[in-house]
Amino acid sequence: MIHALAALLGGLSWTLAEYLLHRLDGHGMRGRTRSSRLHLAHHTRPDTFAPARLKVQAAIGVTIPMTSLGLWLAGPAGVAFTAGFVSAYLLYEWLHRRLHTHPPRTAWGRWARRHHFLHHFHRPHLNHGVTSPLWDHVFGTHLGGAPVVVPRRHAPPWMLTGDGQVRPELAGLFELQGRAPQPGPRPRPGVAAG
Repeated sequence: MIHALAALLGGLSWTLAEYLLHRLDGHGMRGRTRSSRLHLAHHTRPDTFAPARLKVQAAIGVTIPMTSLGLWLAGPAGVAFTAGFVSAYLLYEWLHRRLHTHPPRTAWGRWARRHHFLHHFHRPHLNHGVTSPLWDHVFGTHLGGAPVVVPRRHAPPWMLTGDGQVRPELAGLFELQGRAPQPGPRPRPGVAAG
């Protein structure tokens, strides 16, 4: 029982770390750290993510000392705490990518995309939690509401119909900003039309 509780507490602790890293480093450092530069690049191009090798290095760099410290301070419960923390981090990495690359399939999926895309496309100083809005509520950085206005050039393919409009099932969540693509053939560069 104590190990399950420690793992749960580790997972909850990750949500606080996620919030603080996102808010204080990702945005607060304004490009002065490598992780901040990578994060700001992701905001510029939402389909860009930090390389997996850097994520693995960060995870190992945290897991080894955290496991050692946890084992020393709390024995197996400390290891369970670390396992919960690292598992929640891995869930975050999977979820964050999926928010950008896959359509929602559940009410929670629709909520998570709206919450995260409000951060991306409306107010980057709000909605720093990705796996949970808890700390946004605690620290007063939560923004609710819909629809999210998404710049057309940043709209993920899963959001759009074949003619470049918001899919009907997502129309209450998202709106597009910017000119719609014009139907018909596009002139080739260097070739006069007509």
